[in-house]
Amino acid sequence: MNLRGRNKVSPEFSMSSMTDIVFLLLIFFMLTSPVITPEALDLILPKAKGKTTNQQNISVSITKELQVYINDERISNSALESTLKSRLSGIENPTIILRAEEGVPIEKAVNVMDIANRNRYKIVLAVKPE
Repeated sequence: MNLRGRNKVSPEFSMSSMTDIVFLLLIFFMLTSPVITPEALDLILPKAKGKTTNQQNISVSITKELQVYINDERISNSALESTLKSRLSGIENPTIILRAEEGVPIEKAVNVMDIANRNRYKIVLAVKPE
């Protein structure tokens, strides 16, 4: 008496259907996810082709020695926010151009960006043209 069945179970698994499902889920989540988070800083990143902006209200420069300048005047780190507020008060759409020298720690540049974000100023990060 033959007790074995005629159909054998195949232990192989095809990944093509699983790949299709993952691909469709990826497309779905990319379409439904928000593009810009509301907590992000309002940064206008310039192109690296040397394009200049016509509307330069104030320039903040940070040197390798961590000295902070507003336009050509040296300012202490503690007086930076109050000086920016006083100089940009009454200006419509105030814009800051941040010039951080190469080698400056990112925390110093982020400090200026945080001041701009708190006071609703636009900030442009200056780059060296290619």
